Amino acid sequence: MSPVPVSVGDTAHMRKIHPCGSHDWEVTRVGADIGLKCLKCGRRIMLPREQFEHGLKQIERPIGKP
Repeated sequence: MSPVPVSVGDTAHMRKIHPCGSHDWEVTRVGADIGLKCLKCGRRIMLPREQFEHGLKQIERPIGKP
């Protein structure tokens, strides 16, 4: 199975809700681990790519980005 195409600046909508009440995260780092920043409270986390892809619901790319 190929990895989900994700890049820095994308917005990831995750399945599990964050304790602050948000599902939306900004991607801050891409590699074997994915860096995420909560768009509501600013909390930063790192997830292994496998765990990120399992919890991912949808990726939203900024306008003008391929």
